[in-house]
Amino acid sequence: MSHRAERAAIRCPIDLFSRQEKEIIRLTRKINQAHTVTDKEPWAQDLIRSTEVLVGCVHYDEEATDCRLCRGFAQMRRSVADLVIKAGQLVR
Repeated sequence: MSHRAERAAIRCPIDLFSRQEKEIIRLTRKINQAHTVTDKEPWAQDLIRSTEVLVGCVHYDEEATDCRLCRGFAQMRRSVADLVIKAGQLVR
């Protein structure tokens, strides 16, 4: 058995997840690289917009596990972005 971790894939019938996931990962890296919370805020706002694309998917199927996972991950990431913005408001 390999010790290498494998990523679980979300199978999206319209490939929206993989397209948005790349942008979400890029924005998350930008947030993590920013040194201050105020530097993180613009990236967090962009992250919110990217996650909204997934949360608002018109092809969402409540019965599909992949859809539920996609939406759940997007909502979690949206919550993190919201916290970054709230933290920025606290330091002003």
